[in-house]
Amino acid sequence: MDMRKIRKLIELVQETGIAELEVRDGDEKIRVAQFASVPATASAPAVAPEGVQPTDKSVPGAVMPAPMAGTFYRAPAPGEAPFVDVGDTVAVGDVLCIIESMKMMNKVESEFAGQIAEVLVENGKPVESGAGLFRIL
Repeated sequence: MDMRKIRKLIELVQETGIAELEVRDGDEKIRVAQFASVPATASAPAVAPEGVQPTDKSVPGAVMPAPMAGTFYRAPAPGEAPFVDVGDTVAVGDVLCIIESMKMMNKVESEFAGQIAEVLVENGKPVESGAGLFRIL
């Protein structure tokens, strides 16, 4: 099964909110499951600054939300420059970061155009779906 099909299956599960999907294609089988959020423990804190919530796209100072739960990475690989820094100008669709979820690296594209005012998550830390990642003016 090619990666495009797998990504489409993951998107389908996320968009529909179903808990699990299993697909068989000949001898190949893939199961995509979406787990309910569990309270954060001391070893895996949720990373959402107090009072930071995703906002309406038309509001200045919008907060870019995490599209999924996973581990937040600012750069494409260790030792490389981050995708964006505070002060950078971004357009809708620009890659801002990567969230590793279920051992897949998912590029997160900006939903807003503007200037990066603040990075709300520390590199390598876990994030919950909907948690604020960047504040964009």
